[in-house]
Amino acid sequence: MITMDKINEEIAHFIGMLQMSAEQALVRHTYEEFDALKPVEPDPDAPAPGNLPFAAPYEFIGFDPGVPYRSPPPGPMDGDPHRFPNMLPPPPPLVPDFPEFSVTPMVRIQDAVASGAATAGPPELEPPGSVVAYINQAIGLSDNDVFSVGGHGLSFTPGEVSADELLDAAEAAYSLSPIGGLERPGSSVEMIETVNDIAARLDGFAPGNGSEFQVFVQQGQGISGIFVNGELVDEVPKLTDYHEFEKEDEPDGTGEVVSTGNATFGEDGSILVEASVTLTAGDNTLVNEAILKNLWTAGTVTAVVGNHIELNAIIQTNAIWDADKIGTGVCDWTSDAAVNEVLNIASFNRTDLSADDDKADATEGEFPDFWAVTKIEGDLLMVNWLEQFIFKTDNDVGILSSTGVTTSVISGDNTGVNQTSIFDLGFSYDLIVVGGSIYDASIIQQINVLFDNDLLGGVQGFETKGTGSASTSDNLLWNEAVINNIGGADRFAALPDAYRETAEDLADGKNTISKDVLSDEAFAGLKGLNVLYIEGDIINLQYIKQTSVLGDCDQVALAMDQLKPHLDTDWSISTGGNALINNAAIVNLDSFGKTYVGGEKYSQETLIQAELISCEPDRLGAQDPNMLVSEAIAFLDDPMAGADQQPGHGVYIPSANDGPTDDGLQHVLGH
Repeated sequence: MITMDKINEEIAHFIGMLQMSAEQALVRHTYEEFDALKPVEPDPDAPAPGNLPFAAPYEFIGFDPGVPYRSPPPGPMDGDPHRFPNMLPPPPPLVPDFPEFSVTPMVRIQDAVASGAATAGPPELEPPGSVVAYINQAIGLSDNDVFSVGGHGLSFTPGEVSADELLDAAEAAYSLSPIGGLERPGSSVEMIETVNDIAARLDGFAPGNGSEFQVFVQQGQGISGIFVNGELVDEVPKLTDYHEFEKEDEPDGTGEVVSTGNATFGEDGSILVEASVTLTAGDNTLVNEAILKNLWTAGTVTAVVGNHIELNAIIQTNAIWDADKIGTGVCDWTSDAAVNEVLNIASFNRTDLSADDDKADATEGEFPDFWAVTKIEGDLLMVNWLEQFIFKTDNDVGILSSTGVTTSVISGDNTGVNQTSIFDLGFSYDLIVVGGSIYDASIIQQINVLFDNDLLGGVQGFETKGTGSASTSDNLLWNEAVINNIGGADRFAALPDAYRETAEDLADGKNTISKDVLSDEAFAGLKGLNVLYIEGDIINLQYIKQTSVLGDCDQVALAMDQLKPHLDTDWSISTGGNALINNAAIVNLDSFGKTYVGGEKYSQETLIQAELISCEPDRLGAQDPNMLVSEAIAFLDDPMAGADQQPGHGVYIPSANDGPTDDGLQHVLGH
């Protein structure tokens, strides 16, 4: 065994690795020479372009899902062999009978007389279904805040505002409406009774002599125009001119919003903070909005065997009680000159589509030869009953004193919104025959009640050298209603005998249309008629009731700071600025053209607008507001209390933490 030292062993390993690398390089060189000696296959000669055989072995066909069903070809609409040569009419019967004129639907009269048979059945028409919607939206909120701001050391406990007074005020507004106590009908019989009850209550309505409300009443078979607080005007007032829902900051000329702080930095590094107190105890917004569009079913000609009763009514009531008591120290302030805005806005519109129907191009004597009849066994209901209600109380009680800095208190600024939009879009027919009666009613009731009796006064010794402003009114009560009927007011006429006979035949199960009905000028130019027969009544009832009740009786006392009165404080007090908004619209489709009535025709349109701006009932009496405030004031610290009694609010007591720190670096553990 030969042993080598470590150095010789490393040299031997190196020589071995070098030899292996040399052998690998030699083998690689030999293989590359051997591989290069392989014969190279020559490229085939490219054929001439003109001799290339172009062929598509695949046949492109349309997509075939493999479904064996194929729809049958359309059948003929009549027995005319010239139009369908492969469809000959059936042979005549062996014993020819006199042809009957009770022809099935979609059969031409001339061919029926000639052949006495029909070759095709009528197309199936889908009858309209009834549409009934009952919607109730209600919002209730109680935001009665109690606050005490500043180091005044006082307690303010005035008398509690009772909700009974607000409810009594709302009841007085409700009692003014002749239809204020309507109950929601549940069946077609109850709906008819409701329409008749409304007509009876509104007929000849006159307000009582002892009422405090200013009431305007307009009645007749038809009302047209725009009425604002009982006066006929040309344009509808815009809500945006009276109320802003979102107040945006006004940008400067550069497009950037300029914000001013409440602090001023002096040259010596001192900071001067503006002393101001701002209170917003009102600014509540209550909104009810409803839009009903009933375009469910109508016809070019409507023939009703029974009665036709149509009611359109708008009843609006705005009532505000604003008995404010302002102390003598606050009366010298700049008061907001904005007064309460009370508006009742009503619009009655009617659109006559028959006036735009031009049949001058219709060929003389060209009237429908075919008809299809669909039936409804029972009544057709088109009912939307919507009630929106908001009840809110915001009776705030507070006492304020300046702390020498900017103070802002918001105890109101609540928003409640009810919103509904319904659009019924359905069917139209050339002829609608009603075996019963038609009850058509569009009713809108709107009521706003605001109780805004505020108390604002200063505690004995209260004064300020800064600016002061107080606003206890600036409320908005807004009722806006629109009723738009589609169908002319003069479209009614007595039911002709031909239509009466047709109605009787349809009631007996005979789908027969009289020849005189087919020759009505309203159907000139039509090839066929779509006919709807209703055995019962048509009940079209659109009802909207909107109510907003707000109690905003704020009681605010102003005091001075016990230790350091800040006489240069600017004061801004707002206890009003509420907005009660009701907005409703009904679009009702009655008829596209003529309406024939076999019974009694009754039409009534009513407008009632009432308003009340009152300082009664005077809940506070004739007492001095300062006296009322002083009587409700009590000191939090009793001067007869012992030494162990806790100090009152606003009394400064130094603590150990107020001393200088023993840590010059002010680390985390230092105090």
